[in-house]
Amino acid sequence: MTIASPTQATKPRPRARRRAWKLRVDQHRLADLLPAQGEWTADDYLWLTRSTNHLIEWADGWIEELPMPTSTHQRVLLGLTKMLDAWMVPQGGIVLFSPLRMRVSERRFREPDLLALRDATDGRYGDDHWIGADLVLEIISPGNAEHDLVTKRAEYAEARIPEYWIVDPDAEIVIVLTLDGVAYREHGRFGRGETATSPLLAGFTVAIEDIFAAP
Repeated sequence: MTIASPTQATKPRPRARRRAWKLRVDQHRLADLLPAQGEWTADDYLWLTRSTNHLIEWADGWIEELPMPTSTHQRVLLGLTKMLDAWMVPQGGIVLFSPLRMRVSERRFREPDLLALRDATDGRYGDDHWIGADLVLEIISPGNAEHDLVTKRAEYAEARIPEYWIVDPDAEIVIVLTLDGVAYREHGRFGRGETATSPLLAGFTVAIEDIFAAP
């Protein structure tokens, strides 16, 4: 047997590499902890959307996941955001884009693709979510047109949002709706070769060719 000398240095044992700790959750048990569809509250929805990068809306206790945007969708949104921002900010307004929650009623939160206020100090602005807007814009996603053309048209009118733009990349048109009493009326339907105008933002125009120009 060999006995190490007290003065003999002993080599430290190499440390075992720590593995990244991962939370493992039984998906079925997790589902049991969440509210059932139809029973989600506003607080439940806000908690969920602070904890995920999915686009999610809330209506009458139901959670609705939105389609993942395409490159075309994002390119059109980026262009329109730049155009509207360049016009509104110098006049004291603010323009933001999804994901950003907007409360449209006691029982509904939506996430418009773009939303704007003419006054950046407007009380409807909030860091966590907005409570309405002066103008909202939605870009139609394939297979989800009714949501923007019918459902949100009714909800945004009920929320008293003065102007609603609907952009259809497939048809290459922009529909501008203006609030007239309790419902929207169509101000114009603009296609290639035309220029979209806004009843709310006097002087703001957008050439449709610029919106749908190839990258």
